[in-house]
Amino acid sequence: MDKKTSSKARQEGGRQKPRKISPLFLRHIKVISFGAFSDTVVGPFSPGLNVVFGKNEKGKTTLNAFVSGVLFGWEDARGGRNTYKPINAERAGALFFEDEGTGEALELSRAKNAEGAQGATALIGDIDKETFSTMFGLTSDELRGLRNTTDMTAKLLTAGSGTSASPAAALGELQSRIAEYTSKAAEADFSIVQLGQEEERLRAAIAEAMDETERFKEHDRELYDMAPERERLLSQLQGLNQEIETLTACRAGLEKLEHQQAKALEQKEGLQEEEKAARQQLGQRTGDAAEAAGGEPEQEAAVRDKIDALLESGNKLEHGMGLAKEKYLASKAAFDALLEDGALRKAERQATGGRRIQAALSALFPCVFAGLGIFLLVYGRQAGSLPLTAVGILLAFFAVMLAGIALMLLSRPNKKEEALAQRKLDAQEAMLQDMKRLEGYGLEQKAHEVEVSDFLQSAGLEEAQGSLKRARAILDERKDARGQAKLLAQKHQALTARLTSLEETVADIDDQKERLCAEFELGQEAPLDALGLLLSQKDRQRSALMEDSENINRRYGELKQELSQAKAMKGFDELKLAQQQVHTRRKESMRDYARLLLARRTLEKAIDAWEAKSQPEAYKEASRLFSLMTSGQWETVRLSPDGRLQVVDGAKTVREPGHLSLATCQQLYLSLRIALLMTAENVGRAIPVMADDILVSFDAERSRGAVKALQELASRRQVILFTCHGEIVRLVQSCDPQVNILEL
Repeated sequence: MDKKTSSKARQEGGRQKPRKISPLFLRHIKVISFGAFSDTVVGPFSPGLNVVFGKNEKGKTTLNAFVSGVLFGWEDARGGRNTYKPINAERAGALFFEDEGTGEALELSRAKNAEGAQGATALIGDIDKETFSTMFGLTSDELRGLRNTTDMTAKLLTAGSGTSASPAAALGELQSRIAEYTSKAAEADFSIVQLGQEEERLRAAIAEAMDETERFKEHDRELYDMAPERERLLSQLQGLNQEIETLTACRAGLEKLEHQQAKALEQKEGLQEEEKAARQQLGQRTGDAAEAAGGEPEQEAAVRDKIDALLESGNKLEHGMGLAKEKYLASKAAFDALLEDGALRKAERQATGGRRIQAALSALFPCVFAGLGIFLLVYGRQAGSLPLTAVGILLAFFAVMLAGIALMLLSRPNKKEEALAQRKLDAQEAMLQDMKRLEGYGLEQKAHEVEVSDFLQSAGLEEAQGSLKRARAILDERKDARGQAKLLAQKHQALTARLTSLEETVADIDDQKERLCAEFELGQEAPLDALGLLLSQKDRQRSALMEDSENINRRYGELKQELSQAKAMKGFDELKLAQQQVHTRRKESMRDYARLLLARRTLEKAIDAWEAKSQPEAYKEASRLFSLMTSGQWETVRLSPDGRLQVVDGAKTVREPGHLSLATCQQLYLSLRIALLMTAENVGRAIPVMADDILVSFDAERSRGAVKALQELASRRQVILFTCHGEIVRLVQSCDPQVNILEL
């Protein structure tokens, strides 16, 4: 027996009788809004092997991500990952499962992550997200990445331990929490190291506080004796500061008053010049306004209203005449176009041509249907087929009906020529009516011009020369002249009032200066110089007091700074309480640390016990599947004594995954995945295995072996294979004619 024959025999002998892990399977995928999908239903899926075929960009990867999102939550937008969130909608959808035995339907849906999964949540009670991504999500990228992952085998085997959560994840969580208790980081609240250092620091602080008690008492007595002298110096300084502030405010007030007085006198001179010029301009403008006014101002309102009414009626006449002219030109052009012989002949030819086309089609369709009906009638009788004979009779009857309808349509009179003649009569009549309307507007416009000329002459506006706009401009000029004269009068009155106010302001400033000089006993001549000498004297006195005060305050600050450390002595009980609390927390952390170490040891023993029991079966199954995929070239998958993954061929050659080709390495890890899925019956019993283009790197022979391995997996679990390659679809159909094919 040759090598391949013996390998095949081992494969057949190693197969177990297929058994269904769960009667539940995924029946439909309903996408409400996710990525590019909206209100889309994909399915139905069968309980065994399913193939979803679609070209690139059809959404195969999107559907994989959708199924994972409904089961375990949508992805967060971190690290630049594609979260498939639509722009103006929330991600939402549902998975519909069916009981193969009873036909009962179960729905599992999800909208927002905060709301969680809704419906049949018991379906995901025996699996977590890490286990799903490790075992149930098969992609070519993940299989390619496994080549450089040294501990992936341990993760895969641990994930198949039959628990609802991964023991590897639990062990990692324990390791993380143990690291927190031994961390030296300041932010680690439960660190035994940090709590011990804090306890030692509190002990040292308590001892230091006790040693410095006496020294702080001496400093406190000295500080007490220094207080009266500080108060005396402070009182003198406050008095001097108040006097200096008052004198400074007085000097600032005098400077401000002198500035205001100079500015007021300057403004007074300018206003006097403006008042004089305004008085002269007012006299001249008043004479011009009286000369330009002409008639009485109250009579101009009636004249202005009449001008506005005439302008409005003239604009309406001009607008109406323009519209009438445009309409007449349009109707005349339409009539002239109808009179052209070429256009009429073209319309007649179109009518005749349409009649011929109608006659030809009326003859063609009945002939076609009659011929087809006779053919089917004869063929049906010869073949003894009653449906074909009935269809032939119906087509022949339909052809007779079409011929009758065509004769009725052809016998109808031609209304297109009558319509052309009627169009000519209508166009001529419309042109004549538009011409009469245009002539009527012309007569009305002439009458309006005569009315305007008579009105302007009667209103004394002959200089407008018949123009209403010019007449209104003349009235506006007269009104502006009267308005300018009125404004000049108001301006002169305002200037006079401002001069009076400035004179009162100058007098008030003189009174304020006299009161300030009397209050501080300053002479009327050069009061600012006297204030400067007095301020210099007060500044010298304040400098001497400040020097004495600074010396005593310096010593006072030194004592105060040292005595501030005495607060530790005042908080002696607080330090002792804090030290006791830290000590208690440290004991609790040590007790929790011991529990975590015990839990880690227990979990490690449990994982070791499971591996000792289940690993041989898993590696035996993986060896059989790997041999099936590689056509017997590699026969055994095993772990080395130091825990490294190895493969062995028929010649007992041993290699590790890093020394295999990319495709062979992917086939190895695919074999491990399928073997674990077959042996881990308590994990994800109703969850389908999602395989996305995992055969793209395999040749034809090894692809066939991988498909057979997927068939074996499909006899126990539902498998959905996504692909964009037609040859893979044909390969799966050749291996399993009952496969369920869906096309996107």
